[in-house]
Formats: sequence, structure tokens, C-alpha cells
Amino acid sequence: MTTQLFSTRITVEHVTLSSTKSFEAVRSALEASVPVIDLDYAKLLKAGKVDEARDLLERQTPLSIFGSRDHGDVLLTAGLRRKAVQYDIGNPLTAASMTRHDLSAALYAPIRVLLREDDEGDVAFEYDRPVSIFGQFGNPQVDGVAGKLDELLRSVLTAAAE
Repeated sequence: MTTQLFSTRITVEHVTLSSTKSFEAVRSALEASVPVIDLDYAKLLKAGKVDEARDLLERQTPLSIFGSRDHGDVLLTAGLRRKAVQYDIGNPLTAASMTRHDLSAALYAPIRVLLREDDEGDVAFEYDRPVSIFGQFGNPQVDGVAGKLDELLRSVLTAAAE
């Protein structure tokens, strides 16, 4: 068997959503409206309790934070002091509704979102639009779910930024 490498060039729409609020205020608003995911669903799945896991996920908020990393701390190694937090935001049921049609969509679920404050003190969210990153698969079912995710993510981030 020969190893093969395939490469496809895609176009991604990058979004910057600015805020006049402080970094701390935007961060607090986001984390209040998008809680950290309850990982008990994973334990239920491992125990073979699929219906219970699905019920738990359906009771959670439409979007959850799967993880976050303080990228500002990393910049201290370069002698810079910045405010930047990278979030993984999504929903396991949304991910499953896409990956059931194309498993490669798992590469982008959950969505990565950056909240940052630049040198001038301007605060903004940055992310790649779900409709553009999932659109590369050319699957109408994936595209439909990605469109809904796109609207939900934009709505949540806009509310936190306003």
C-alpha cells in the first residue's frame, strides 16, 4: 500500500467583530451566556447510555465552551503583555449532525474563537465563519447545519460584544 497525500485549496471567510466594551466585560458576557460544557454526556456515552447522553445534551445551552487557552500568557515568553483568550465553542449534537454526513467535518467542530485586545486597546472577537470552513465539503446537509451554527455563533458573540 502506498501512502497518498491530497491537498485542496479552500477559501475561508474570516470575521472580526469589534467591541467598545473592555476585554474583561466582553469575556464575562461571553462566559455567562456560553457556559463550559457538562462533560457528563461523554461518561454516559462510554457507559452505552446514548439516549441519556442525548437528553443531557438537549437540555444544555445551544453553544458551550469545550475549552479555552490564555494566549496572552503565552506571549509573555516573547516579552509581550497582551489580553487574548482562545475558545473552542460548539455543540456535540450539532457536530454529530454534520459529521454523520461527512466525518472530515470533525476537523472544525468545535469552532475556534479568539477574544483579543490589540496594542491600541481595541477589543474584538475573531473567527472563521462556519459556512465557509464547512462549505469545503460540498455537502448540502453539512452546509445547512453550518448555516444555522454560523447564525447562532454570530448572535452569541454580537450579544457579548454589545
